[in-house]
Amino acid sequence: MKFIVHESPVHRGDSDYIARADLSPFGLEGEVEQLWLKRLEDGLLELCCIPFRAYGLSLGDIVSLSEDGAKVARLVRKSGRRVLRVFLLETPDFSSVARECDAEIARLDLLSEWSGGRHVAIDVPIDVDVTSLISLFEREESESRAFWEWADTVSFSSGEA
Repeated sequence: MKFIVHESPVHRGDSDYIARADLSPFGLEGEVEQLWLKRLEDGLLELCCIPFRAYGLSLGDIVSLSEDGAKVARLVRKSGRRVLRVFLLETPDFSSVARECDAEIARLDLLSEWSGGRHVAIDVPIDVDVTSLISLFEREESESRAFWEWADTVSFSSGEA
């Protein structure tokens, strides 16, 4: 089993629990994503990281766990945030593209998490205009230097019946 981990979750200090999200419903058989969570009084949990691979989940979403407490079982309530994901291809100018992405993310005052230096997940509050960021990613994609997507276009599924 391959684990996708978060080395620097954006709300690591608030987190007090880690559970897995099965990625097989998203075409990633044999992979799970480790999600950082905060326990709430009602037994539910709040997402404290920006998902890299699980679709339909965002920072601050409220989830429930499987009976054994090991897996995120279901999305209970959306936070009103979105996740924008970008994968940078290994090109000669890869480093400058990554710096430009980071600069625009910082300019817009957005939270982000990097996975391996080429994959970034960006937290987008619903009321923030990210047109400039999308334009940057569209340009990089047209130049065959990146792929990007909104990660909330597919609903979260735990893969359990």
